[in-house]
Amino acid sequence: MKLELKNRVYKLTNNKTPLSCIIPSRNSQRSPLLYFDEDKGYNRALRYSRNQKSCFEDEQDGSAVVEPIIFEDGMLNVPKNNPVLQQFLHYHPLNGKKFVEVDYGKDAQQQVKQLNTQVDALIEAKSLSIEQLENVGRVLFSRDVSTISTDELRRDVLVFANTNPEVFMRTISDPSLKLQSNIQKFFDDRLLGLRNKDRDVHFNLKGNKKRMTTIPFGVDPIEYLADWFKTDDGVEVLQFLEKQLN
Repeated sequence: MKLELKNRVYKLTNNKTPLSCIIPSRNSQRSPLLYFDEDKGYNRALRYSRNQKSCFEDEQDGSAVVEPIIFEDGMLNVPKNNPVLQQFLHYHPLNGKKFVEVDYGKDAQQQVKQLNTQVDALIEAKSLSIEQLENVGRVLFSRDVSTISTDELRRDVLVFANTNPEVFMRTISDPSLKLQSNIQKFFDDRLLGLRNKDRDVHFNLKGNKKRMTTIPFGVDPIEYLADWFKTDDGVEVLQFLEKQLN
């Protein structure tokens, strides 16, 4: 494969920025660098040498000089006059895993998308009514919103929308938002309680402390109860608890 002749920039994945990071530059038992060539039908060993015309060992002569490949501060600039290194990095097994080529156009597109989502989230957060604000606050923060002022709650919701716009947008578009808010209120008003390491949900009513249901391991209690209250067993219980709120 012949790459377009241009300057290229590579970066380590996961936003890692160590002072220096060396990746393997030749095939070995410790660091196998092999590329399966479908046209030839076999694996080809990779080796980077600036004084060669190819990054494949079977196309190199005996004068190959192996050089280290060093990312500095998480970045590696490869000019267009070093096409062998660009070719080597293109076929490298760690490409896409430990490092990727920087695509400024794609990165800008992604940033625009994120900024638009952030703006949309802030607009939605700003327009919430008091009731909606309280519903969102209970679900997002799992807290009794009656203990804080409206301004404090609105500030917290705006900050959350700004820093977690995608989560915020999913939350307000969830048709179960009102139900989840009520479930949180059941706990805030001590109509329900969690026991057994937050696995069992018990009634906390005068004369009724029975276990209502058990939360499966690793499942969020509010999300589980939102589904449980829609079952035949849960509908009547939900109606009863909602009357206790009123």
